[in-house]
Amino acid sequence: QDNRISIWSAGDLGNVGLNGEYQGEPQLLCDIRHNGDVMDMQFLDQERIVVASSTGTVTVFRHHQNNQTLSANQRWEKAHYHVDQDTSCGGAAACTGVICNNPEIVTVGEDGRINLFRADQKDAVRTIDNADSSTLHAVTFLRTTEVLTVNSIGQLKIWDLRQQRNEPSQIFSLTGDRVPLHCVDRHPNQQHIVATGGQDGMLSIWDIRQGTMPVSLLNAHEAEMWEVHFHPSNPDHLFTCSEDGSLWHWDTSTDVSEKPSFLHQGGRSTTYFSHNTINQSVVSAWLSNDPTKDRMEITNLIPNQTLSVNSLDILGPCLVYGTDAEAIYVNRQLFA
Repeated sequence: QDNRISIWSAGDLGNVGLNGEYQGEPQLLCDIRHNGDVMDMQFLDQERIVVASSTGTVTVFRHHQNNQTLSANQRWEKAHYHVDQDTSCGGAAACTGVICNNPEIVTVGEDGRINLFRADQKDAVRTIDNADSSTLHAVTFLRTTEVLTVNSIGQLKIWDLRQQRNEPSQIFSLTGDRVPLHCVDRHPNQQHIVATGGQDGMLSIWDIRQGTMPVSLLNAHEAEMWEVHFHPSNPDHLFTCSEDGSLWHWDTSTDVSEKPSFLHQGGRSTTYFSHNTINQSVVSAWLSNDPTKDRMEITNLIPNQTLSVNSLDILGPCLVYGTDAEAIYVNRQLFA
């Protein structure tokens, strides 16, 4: 009922235990009330955070570092809403995802609407009202003027925000099943490579230059995959988290056969998946087509977790994730 946006300091890097868990107490720097459930949030810049609400409102909060306070800097009320055709009055629709490319902010929601906002402008720069007939679950930038969305019937769509028409420029879909997709991320260097995850826990890798189906489907989690992220500076590494309580680190960086086995080391459970790379410098390891040539290493970073891992993010050697235990975890030794 009472939700808050909080800024934490995770302290200095010195206090790391043997298992990479941070030893010192994280400090709560400041917090502020938030109306509705927090569906998604992202830093716009060093000081501003864009937050998506289940009420359909999108708020930009400013973190004042000089006196450690948060304030609402800007708010777009009912950016997402349902319209009753008979009465033409509307109720709130959850804003399910935000993505920022300062000063631009793109939001998607349960109403199938896409909004393009600018941080300093009161009104939306662009709204695609009926972008989708189903719920849009997540959005990411493909290029500065193009975004990718995933929806609840297993489709990945590309939208060119320069075009005035309200149709996607491309549609990709999982064949047959229409399994809802919950998350999407684009490879940071090779913009044609996209990863998605959804209700069946599968990891799908897409090459948006070719075909309309994923290039590979990898068996992953036993329940919904809530988030997928390529490592921003080391994209041979990918991270996924799930309702089943697992958080997987997918590593395609080298030929696993040359690596020591991690099977019995440090209690980490590791599975090997067939994988290939034709020529690492030319073709990304994620776009495999001959599974016999090479393999991928997968490590579950929290083997004994039982509650859903709802969110994750990575920066450098640090992984942060949040679970249904109402706890936030920081792992600072991803590549140890």
